[in-house]
Amino acid sequence: MESAIATLQQHFASIQEYLAPLLAKLPPPVQTAVTSTTTRNVVAFVLVWNLVKSFNSIVSGFMLNNWTSDKWNWSREVVFITGGCSGIGQYIVDKLASRGIKVIVADIQEPQTKLPSNVHFYKCDVTSTDSVKAVGAKVRKEHGDPTVLINNAGIGHEGPILDKPEGTIRKVFEVNTLAHWWTVKEFLPAMVKRNHGHIITIASAASFLGLGEMTDYSCSKASALSFHEGLTQEIRLWYKAKKVRTSVIHPIWVKTPLIKPIMESGVKFRQPILEVAEVGDAIVKHVLKGNSGQLIIPKSISNAGLVRALPNWIQEIIRNIASLDLKKIRDAQDAQLAKDQAAAAAARS
Repeated sequence: MESAIATLQQHFASIQEYLAPLLAKLPPPVQTAVTSTTTRNVVAFVLVWNLVKSFNSIVSGFMLNNWTSDKWNWSREVVFITGGCSGIGQYIVDKLASRGIKVIVADIQEPQTKLPSNVHFYKCDVTSTDSVKAVGAKVRKEHGDPTVLINNAGIGHEGPILDKPEGTIRKVFEVNTLAHWWTVKEFLPAMVKRNHGHIITIASAASFLGLGEMTDYSCSKASALSFHEGLTQEIRLWYKAKKVRTSVIHPIWVKTPLIKPIMESGVKFRQPILEVAEVGDAIVKHVLKGNSGQLIIPKSISNAGLVRALPNWIQEIIRNIASLDLKKIRDAQDAQLAKDQAAAAAARS
C-alpha cells in the first residue's frame, strides 16, 4: 500500500508540473493548498482506495460465479416468481414481461390487472408443499422447467414479541424463509441437471440488523440470508453445478403495503424509504446480467453487512437509533387507540 501511494505521489507531482501554468493563475493560498503534501497524500489515498475496491469487486464477481461464464437466451428462459401480484414482485414481473421474457407468477392473491400474453398466473400457497408441488407440475407441463427462480413473497406484521400471536409469528417464517426450501426443492433439480439457472433470494437490510417491533421479520430475513449462503455452497460443492447462479437482495424500507403502518402513522420516520421502482429496477438489472451476487439497496448502505463486525457498543447504538423510530410509531398508535376507546366509552355513556 505504501509503495503504491508513493508511486501515485510521483505521478501527482508530474501532473502538477504539467499543470503549473494553470496553477500560476490561481490565488496564492489556493496554489499552496493544491500543491501541498497533504493534498498529494489525500488524492493518492483516494485513488488507491478506489483501485482496491475495483479489484475486490472483480475478484468477488469471479468467485461468486465459480470462475465460469454462462449464456442466457431470454427468449427461451422461464422466470418463476413468488408474490408477483403486488409491490416489488409485480414491478419485476411487468419489467421482465416488457422485454418479452416468459414469467410465471405464483401468488396467493389474484392479479389486479390484466396480464400480458407472456405472463402466466398460478394460484399458489408457498407455505404449502402440496400447493408448490402441484403448481410446479403444471408449470413444467405447460411451460417447461423454470430457469430463474425469484423467491420474492414476503410478509411482515408490526408488534413487540410479547404482543404478537403465535400464528402470526409462524406465518412470517413460513412465507419469508421456509417457502424458499419448498420452491428450491421443486425447481433446483432441473437446474442442476442442465447446469444452468439462477435462484434469487429477496431478503432485506433487516438481515443484518435485529430491531424491536419487527423481531420476527428480522429473524426470518436473517434466516433467508443463511439459506442463500448454504444453498450456494451445496450447488457448488455437492452438486457441482457451477453455472447455476445464486443471488441475495437486501433492500431497505420500500413503499409497499408491508410498511403501510409506518407511512400512515403521522410520525416522522428518519430512515430512508425507497420507491418500488428504484428497488425493482435494480433487481431486474441484476437478473438480466445472469450473474451471482449480493445486492444491497440503496448503494449508500452497501456496507450494511459489516455492522456485525463493529464493536458491540456501536452495534447497539445503531440498533437503538433504528428501533426508536419504530417505538415512536408504536407509542403514537397506542395513544390514538386509547383516545378512540375513550371517545367510544364516552359516546356509550
